[in-house]
Amino acid sequence: MIGGGLVALVPLALSVVVLWIGAEVFVSRAARVARRFGLSELVVGLTVVAMGTSAPEVAVSVDAALVGNGDIAVANVVGSNLFNIGIILGGIAVIVGVRSSARMVRRDGTAMVLSTLLLLAVLWDLRVSRLEGVVLLVAFVGYLTILFVQPDERVEDPIHERVEDPMDEREATWRTALFLVGGLGTIVVGAHFLVESAVVVAASAGLSEWIIGETIVAVGTSTPEIVASVAAARKGLGDIAAGNLIGSNVFNALFVLGVTSTLTPIEIAATAIGTTIWLLGLSVLTALLLGTNRKLGHFEGAALTAINLSRWILDVV
Repeated sequence: MIGGGLVALVPLALSVVVLWIGAEVFVSRAARVARRFGLSELVVGLTVVAMGTSAPEVAVSVDAALVGNGDIAVANVVGSNLFNIGIILGGIAVIVGVRSSARMVRRDGTAMVLSTLLLLAVLWDLRVSRLEGVVLLVAFVGYLTILFVQPDERVEDPIHERVEDPMDEREATWRTALFLVGGLGTIVVGAHFLVESAVVVAASAGLSEWIIGETIVAVGTSTPEIVASVAAARKGLGDIAAGNLIGSNVFNALFVLGVTSTLTPIEIAATAIGTTIWLLGLSVLTALLLGTNRKLGHFEGAALTAINLSRWILDVV
């Protein structure tokens, strides 16, 4: 059984690589298109980059739900959000510290907490209906509206540098469109094989699909967030990394699960409630810590990481 599980990890790892490549191509081109429409860099970070890095979550959750693996679909969302703030944000805070703005705490931190609370509400009966999916999507549109209505200062985009395209505008537009389609197609293919591989690994290792979805699948689909956040942290812009991660969490809770459940109702295991309550607590704690002196220090980052790891241990045991 152990040998079979190890063999099954090979296609799982390859699927993660394919997802990462597709997301990187998609995000870079999507960010360029957004700039051409005159969006500020901070809005690009909180929307296009956050959504782009969450594209694997969309593809995996939709694919899992359509083939009847509801636990993987929802666990991917909950696990990715835990990983984003517990491991990625916590890890960045441990290494370089993270400063936050009053607007990030008031607007985006609040949105993260409220979206997680709404997520818990729709999961409470262990079923997400199409109507509840629509409610999640409406809430997401509301968040986007607030982002675009409130003007943001222009800041450096640490993820994708501004590069002038040497080609003429028509050729550059066609090339960008091809890269967007190619990146999205790669994400969809990678997501499909990731779900199939995850089911095989769960069966081989004797673990539930929820556990695999919350850990291995969630970490795999969060790979783009890791790359984007590390790039920001290396430039000393931990606040932008935090904005991207918070935006990704709102996107995952509202849009990813909203689209997935609108396409097909989802049935989940009771384990989802405990883990989502844990996520809500971690989200509230993160918002409070960001609001304290507008900074996440080394100790706070270590605490977030320890809390996330504790959840994984409790679920596995």
